[in-house]
Amino acid sequence: MCRQILCVAILFSVAWAQERRAIVVLRGEDPRIFGNVTFHQKYNVVAITGTIVGLSEGKHGFHVHEFGNLSGGCASTGSHFNPYKKSHGAPTDAERHVGDLGNILANQEGIATISMADNVIQLMGPNNIIGRAVV
Repeated sequence: MCRQILCVAILFSVAWAQERRAIVVLRGEDPRIFGNVTFHQKYNVVAITGTIVGLSEGKHGFHVHEFGNLSGGCASTGSHFNPYKKSHGAPTDAERHVGDLGNILANQEGIATISMADNVIQLMGPNNIIGRAVV
């Protein structure tokens, strides 16, 4: 499983009034694992869309980690982004890390198509994920 962990930093954000967008370029430790994910915040909801290819079939955890430091691989990204010291949970749970985004599902071809919304993460403010790693 660890060989398939994706470590990437959110590269940049573009801001317009109450709307922001961040793009993640994914590169796995295995060069056959790659993709792009867009985070688009309009007011208090962040839409998350994208595609990741090269995964094994099935569910894969999808989280924002504390740091965007990729110098030591996944080990240097820290734990899940959890500024309020809450317990791990699903995206719909009241008790969860800010960075808990649940699972993505890869099909038989190893492709995961991501389309979800989250009202806990932000691209501005105290739950800002800009500059953190997505694993």
